[in-house]
Amino acid sequence: MSEQQTDGGRAAIKVMVVDDHPMWRDAVARDLAAAGFEVVATAGDGEQAVRRARATGPEVLVLDLNLPAKPGVQVCKELVGADPALRVLVLSASGEHADVLEAVKSGATGYLLKSASTEELVDAVRRTAVGDPVFTPGLAGLVLGEYRRLASEPAPAADTDGPKAPQLTDRETEVLRLVAKGLSYKQIAERLVISHRTVQNHVQNTLGKLQLHNRVELVRYAIERGLDDA
Repeated sequence: MSEQQTDGGRAAIKVMVVDDHPMWRDAVARDLAAAGFEVVATAGDGEQAVRRARATGPEVLVLDLNLPAKPGVQVCKELVGADPALRVLVLSASGEHADVLEAVKSGATGYLLKSASTEELVDAVRRTAVGDPVFTPGLAGLVLGEYRRLASEPAPAADTDGPKAPQLTDRETEVLRLVAKGLSYKQIAERLVISHRTVQNHVQNTLGKLQLHNRVELVRYAIERGLDDA
């Protein structure tokens, strides 16, 4: 079967939906397919989600947190750890701050409540696919506040016998500073007059140099060094 195409002729974004409620899962998958996404798989529990995601390679995982067999945060941690390019949008009934922060720390790109409209979900998946942090209104400030709280904690003593801190290029530092300010990859590309792909490459190079795993850790690193205020 030929690869599904969008109206513009480009390959459709590959999405996987994970939720333990069959009616809800099917409805979300149907809405996303109708919006032009390619739903490559669905899953009803955490173990199944990990297996199917590895087999089908989605670009965006729409993930519930409350799953049997393995919790959503563990699914997120395992899959993003194995493939940092995977974007995870949590779609949950819970707006509890602890749940939101745990999801983001596990590697989720965004967090949307199930009370969101279909239009909000479709927009969130599109934005998540390009690396934008997407949160239900009111939650973004919570996450940024947690970044700052973590950054204010005393750093562990430096190992004077260890290797020197990795050197970032001027452009990588510039991109990192804008990431810390909360700009999306698209906004960074427009600000620096470079392509979206180039921004992604700089971020991936920086993650590798700093031995970090996702955007959450990257933002914390930048805030710890005051780059968000630069």
